[in-house]
Amino acid sequence: MPESFHEEEILGKAYDSRLMWRLLRYLRPYRGVVAVAFIAILFYGILQAVPPYLLKLEVDRYLDPASRRQLPHFLSRLLSPHPLTGVVEIAFLLLLPCVLLSFFFEFGQDFAMQLIGQKVMYDLRNEIFAHLQRLQLSYYDRNPVGRLVTRVTTDVDVLNDLFSSGVVAIFGDFFTLLSILVVMLDVSWKLALLTFAVLPFIVLATMAFRRAVRESYRRIRIAIARINAYLQERLTGMATLQLFNREERSFEEFEGINGNYMKAYKDSIMAYGLFYPTVELLGMVAIAIIIYKGGLMSLHGAVTIGTAMAFIQYSQRFFRPIQDLSDKYNILQAAMASSERIFKVLDTPVTIEDPARPEPLRDLEGRVEFRNVSFAYQDRHLVTEGVSLSIEPGETVAVVGHTGAGKTTLTNLLLRFYDVLEGQVLLDGRDVRQLRLRDLRKNFGMVLQDPFLFSGTIRSNIRMGSEWITDQAVREAARSVNILNFIERLPGGFDEPVRERGVTLSGGQKQLLSFARALAHDPKILILDEATSSVDSETEYLIRDALRRLLHGRTSLVIAHRLSTIQNASKIVVMHKGRIREVGTHRELMEKLGIYFKLYQLQYKSQELPVVPSER
Repeated sequence: MPESFHEEEILGKAYDSRLMWRLLRYLRPYRGVVAVAFIAILFYGILQAVPPYLLKLEVDRYLDPASRRQLPHFLSRLLSPHPLTGVVEIAFLLLLPCVLLSFFFEFGQDFAMQLIGQKVMYDLRNEIFAHLQRLQLSYYDRNPVGRLVTRVTTDVDVLNDLFSSGVVAIFGDFFTLLSILVVMLDVSWKLALLTFAVLPFIVLATMAFRRAVRESYRRIRIAIARINAYLQERLTGMATLQLFNREERSFEEFEGINGNYMKAYKDSIMAYGLFYPTVELLGMVAIAIIIYKGGLMSLHGAVTIGTAMAFIQYSQRFFRPIQDLSDKYNILQAAMASSERIFKVLDTPVTIEDPARPEPLRDLEGRVEFRNVSFAYQDRHLVTEGVSLSIEPGETVAVVGHTGAGKTTLTNLLLRFYDVLEGQVLLDGRDVRQLRLRDLRKNFGMVLQDPFLFSGTIRSNIRMGSEWITDQAVREAARSVNILNFIERLPGGFDEPVRERGVTLSGGQKQLLSFARALAHDPKILILDEATSSVDSETEYLIRDALRRLLHGRTSLVIAHRLSTIQNASKIVVMHKGRIREVGTHRELMEKLGIYFKLYQLQYKSQELPVVPSER
């Protein structure tokens, strides 16, 4: 079984008291609404036992000449002894108010429970999203985005079912059963025992139903997880799929996965289709027993006709909550599984957070130092080892090297997306682990190789929620990176809509917007992580022209693949296999004929290498 579906397969216990108590804590802010729901449920359950009892009174007192039973004392004063008047009074003075009260109590419990479910969903989703934003990037290295989206959406929806029609509604079914049970035993314990004779068969049918539904539900969860994963992967790589003419094969694979989901769901439908008619059949058997034995008993005067008729209605009302309880069992089981997965996310510790006593960071000069830094993403396979590097305020330092040399890792450690295993990363002489994350990161501007744009507008993507950035500052940032003319040609200008990930913009345009975003925030330190590797030569020229002005006087760390973009750097650092191998200017490194010279030679092997005059 693939690991990505492992969590979907585990269903856990049908009831886990530890998880349930933790879930119930989310009801604390809404204790008043919960109390209203319980009161409505209590009275609604009691009222379910009243109509059959009124039928018994009406038949025995007014409609059966052989009976003419006396009314209970509290009703004898309310109702007339005359049959016609008494029937009307029972219908309008007792039954109608009972029906109206049942309506209002049922509405009250449904509205209160649905409201509770929505409020708990709101709180839970906010808590999960807030926690996800605080988690370190290493967590996202191990957990697929699709799985986390499922936690915030599907799993929370399952818990909504628990609160809106599960845990509270169980008490409603319990009160209904208890009320009917008490009245049946009080009216005629013999007929009550005859009615309960079919309960063992209902218990056996319920146990078989639960086993079947549990298995089909497990297969449904696995199948839907596979559908989501397959769709996400294929839709993301649609261009590649079409390029290699894989549409037919891909459709066949999806058809198989979708077929497994349909088969699992059909088994669930079969279980429900057999269970409910079975309970109905057993309920009809109970009614047949009542009609037969109740009829014989009424002929011998053991019970009245009204009692026999009331028991027929009681038996119908008694078995309906039993059906509902079986369905609530599945809701409870699904909720336990979903809550276990949700709490697994919420219980993930935040390993990168603000220190207990953060050091203040004021009047930043921009001095950066890596002091004997070693780091590994996993399994202690070191990505950087013993790296020492200093960047003075206003200095532009470029880092180059083969893929996997550890270049990007330096920026991740500097921004404290990850913490070092050994050594220190210092900012103005302060260890970044002793700084408040907000204070640290607000001083940086960063442009990545793969620019990320959010749905919104051009303006909102440059401003990124920083309201202190004026429209004029946004405009100047766009002008500085030579994208202002393009924006002004758009129908909406800076208010032009940007769709998901900026799909309507070219790679170069997205990169220029990310440059404008970084510069609009006027950072003390600018990080460029292969920021020009995905743009064409013309766009690269526009960016290079702007960078000459923008890097001046600002501490800058440039990770470059195109060596032509970093020849004017104050210092070039060459990394190889996690270590710093060479340091110097472009000219100095070319003269050494070392790693940098080989990188330059490989990149421009189709061109005639420039002659570098010796300074000796």
